[in-house]
Amino acid sequence: MRELPQGLTPPCNGDAVEIEISENQISRRAVLSGAGALALLGVAGCSQTLNLPSLQLDGVTTGAITPVRPSISVDKNITSPGVMYASVTDGGFTLPEVPYLKVKPEFRRQIVVDPTGEQPGTIVVHSQERLLYLVQPGGDAIRYGVGIGKEGFRWSGRANIQYGKEWPTWTPPAEMIARKPELVKWQGGQPGGLDNPLGARALYIYQNGQDTGYRIHGSPEWWSIGQAMSSGCVRLINQDIIDLYSRVSRKNPVVVV
Repeated sequence: MRELPQGLTPPCNGDAVEIEISENQISRRAVLSGAGALALLGVAGCSQTLNLPSLQLDGVTTGAITPVRPSISVDKNITSPGVMYASVTDGGFTLPEVPYLKVKPEFRRQIVVDPTGEQPGTIVVHSQERLLYLVQPGGDAIRYGVGIGKEGFRWSGRANIQYGKEWPTWTPPAEMIARKPELVKWQGGQPGGLDNPLGARALYIYQNGQDTGYRIHGSPEWWSIGQAMSSGCVRLINQDIIDLYSRVSRKNPVVVV
């Protein structure tokens, strides 16, 4: 053990002693590295008072530093999942409650810092992430979980929303009927309703004035969000497509990557 400075009486257990340490006794480098601090605190049964100003240490605690992070806006329609995914009556149909706890948190509607760099009003679909962003002014985006088309049935590029429909009619294309003959009953169109594959809303994607055949639409199959299993369209939970539909107008740019 290290010897006490000359002239001091060794303390007994429980007694406090004040020791003033000069820079010649313990180097500043040793204190900063922790070695000197450990040596000083190693005297069993004693508490010690150090003269910190003489050691020239920085006394600011890291807890006093507030981390800087981007702030996001507040939207009355972006609230708790229990409210956003509750049962709702719309257009004469009653949508059932979505068991949101079975939906991964990243696929639930929320406001995030915009990661796309696109202009406000742009709809950006990240196929690999299974996420759709509606870019907002001020650096925010509203993010929704989506399902996408399986391999061979996907589309990507830049286009526009030409128009939208509430509780749209679904008409399977001829090639789909050829693959699934049971759909022939809907070759004249399946009326809108709770079982309609287009769900509560549909946004129709056009490129250079031509219908791409792809839609952003709702789906009664909430469990399919986050998966690649449709014939190419981008599908959302019905409660989410109703929210998205209320925020867009004709000619909104669409980017699918």
